[in-house]
Amino acid sequence: MSKIRRLFSKENIVGVLGRLGKLRIKITHVTLLELSVLILVLILAFTIRLLPMRWGYYLSEFDPYYQYRLTKDMVENGFLHWTTWQDQRSWWPWGRDMAYTSFPGLALTAASLYTVLNALGVPMAPTITENTLANDPIYNFVVVFPVILATLTCLALYFLGKDIGGKEVGLFAAFFLALNASYIGRTSLGFFDDETVGIFALILFSLFFLRSIDQEKSTRATSIYAIVAGLSLGYLFISWGAARYPVGLTLVFVLVLLVLRRYSSRLLTSYGVTFGLALLIAMNLEHLGGIRFLKEGTNIAVYGVFLLLCAFEISRRIETTKMKRLFAVAVVVLGIALFVGVYLYGNVGTLEPRYWSILNPFERLASPAVASVQEHRPASWGSIYYDFGIGILFVPVGFYFAASNPTNRNIYLILFGLTSIYFASTMVRLMLILAPALCLLWALALTRILKPFITLLREKPVVFRGKRSFGTHVGREFSAAFLILLFLLLTFTFLFPSPESRASGGDQFPRVISQAYVPTTIAAASLPVKPDQTLPDWIDALNWMRYNLEPDAAIVSWWDYGYWITTIAGKISLADNGTINLTQIKRIGSMFMSSEADAIKVIDEFNQYGQSHESTNKVDYVVAFFTFDGSGNDVGYGEESKWRWMANIAGDNLDAHKQYGNYTLGRDWTDANKDGQPTSDELIDNPLGQSTLLYKMMQYGKTKRVTDGTITATAPTYFGLIYWSQKDKSSVVNAGGINALVTVWKVKPH
Repeated sequence: MSKIRRLFSKENIVGVLGRLGKLRIKITHVTLLELSVLILVLILAFTIRLLPMRWGYYLSEFDPYYQYRLTKDMVENGFLHWTTWQDQRSWWPWGRDMAYTSFPGLALTAASLYTVLNALGVPMAPTITENTLANDPIYNFVVVFPVILATLTCLALYFLGKDIGGKEVGLFAAFFLALNASYIGRTSLGFFDDETVGIFALILFSLFFLRSIDQEKSTRATSIYAIVAGLSLGYLFISWGAARYPVGLTLVFVLVLLVLRRYSSRLLTSYGVTFGLALLIAMNLEHLGGIRFLKEGTNIAVYGVFLLLCAFEISRRIETTKMKRLFAVAVVVLGIALFVGVYLYGNVGTLEPRYWSILNPFERLASPAVASVQEHRPASWGSIYYDFGIGILFVPVGFYFAASNPTNRNIYLILFGLTSIYFASTMVRLMLILAPALCLLWALALTRILKPFITLLREKPVVFRGKRSFGTHVGREFSAAFLILLFLLLTFTFLFPSPESRASGGDQFPRVISQAYVPTTIAAASLPVKPDQTLPDWIDALNWMRYNLEPDAAIVSWWDYGYWITTIAGKISLADNGTINLTQIKRIGSMFMSSEADAIKVIDEFNQYGQSHESTNKVDYVVAFFTFDGSGNDVGYGEESKWRWMANIAGDNLDAHKQYGNYTLGRDWTDANKDGQPTSDELIDNPLGQSTLLYKMMQYGKTKRVTDGTITATAPTYFGLIYWSQKDKSSVVNAGGINALVTVWKVKPH
């Protein structure tokens, strides 16, 4: 008892508190300022991506709805259930094998984080009652998940930039990425897709791999960083198809180091551990091909570079010059023999067409299915400037400063910038990979340019007599003027609205905010407009299908809307954005571009396939989407524009659409010349085009909105219009006068 009294005595408690006081964190003003700026940048990155919430709490685009279904399955049925999940709600009647068609990284990350937050009691209550899915807390979480990951990615880029050029480079790089238009577009509220975790994993891999080969690190640190780099690359492999990019980038980087005679045993160790662990993870993913993935051409190159590193290590241990020369000759001969052997007998796997189309942009022209995807088109230099603004002018300067100090990290940055510029120019979607590279180069250039001027301003003014006093005074003024000029240049990118916005009478927000302040796709009725309110056409149509059609109704539509039909409407779809069955997509395109009688035959084929697979379902409904103005003229955001790709994919020819008429699917559908271009004396009706099912659906659907008699059409014979999205006059004005018409058709008995 006496011991307890002494333990809690006043003197003892005061002594303990005194010792605890000495443990307080000591922080300098510089560190505090750096931390404060970083926190402000992260808050900015987070809040600017919440702007689409004005139009509702929805997932954006199409793929995020599939990712949500996968995440929900992991939470409710276990993290490995997807490996045995045969989804019968999509790609009817065949279904979809989720293990062979899914990158699970994003869903695994979201499901894990959701499970932790849910266990901690973090509330994820419904946000809006109008959204059918908002009653699901998993849905509410995945909508905001991209915003969280984008903030963490900016933090990761800060550390990578800090390693490259100091804390100033890190802060500027994080700031530029937080406000990058391309990155905002893929990480704003609701954009729950692979890129969300893909860029995060890419930056983590770059950060840890470069640290693992740092000569100043201990051997233990090298091993730890190499392991984390391997885990990051493996995580990228199971999350995003673009994981092949950092593999190729690292191979080129290592070869450049060898050419510059910078080989070290540390490089061999790091390379072996990183790629060994990453490929071990990747080979367990069926979507990549399992064991077959190890035979892919990019991975064969990984083995070749590893053997080359081993040869360098052995060569270092050979003492005599003669033996080194003999060994070098033997390595060359053995390398040639291995290359020939692998080429002839190795059964090396080839890249998918979409990856070849990135390496060779002309390759995509051979595939209508690849060319039809808007994000597969090449990027224009104008779009690159729009994303980076005045920062484009600093990128060459960043290359210069990196090349003038060729450290390993700077060499990696140069290769990162050059390769990402090439790939982004071949496919607009890869602007996302370009973003962190150019942000780093921009930050490096800006800090290096500012440094001497800031140093000059910090110097105490020295008073000289005569002319020297005038010279010193002008130098400080020039430095201040230069800094002000740079600040003004930055304001053109981040504070002023774009010239295009002013010219079109659009919003007057800065271009960065304007990029973020857009509604999700479904909240804008799949129109590229910024309405005053949510446009309910697709939301109402999908909810109507959910509650008014049979629970197991099978709906055929163009593949764009498959994920929405499966997830929101809760019905069975025949094709979706996964595009995993090109034959089925061709048949659907053929159905829309055929006469009614031939379209019915295609539907009957699907039903026969269903019966042969012991399915009790059959295709009873067709969904089509059209856009037009108040007079019935086509706008081009719906099937009135997509019909060309239906014809091209169905005909397996990029010119197959020309036989249907001129480049419009409206009332002025006309014949075309032999070269595909109409002439004034050849503007005649095209019976082939006007007899298609899609044309009849479009024309009859227009009569439900354009009621002044300017549009006349006969209802299709075998298809009855049972639903069309309603819209009052005010909401049409809010969409810029555009009618967004979602139609649901029931297949009549025949």
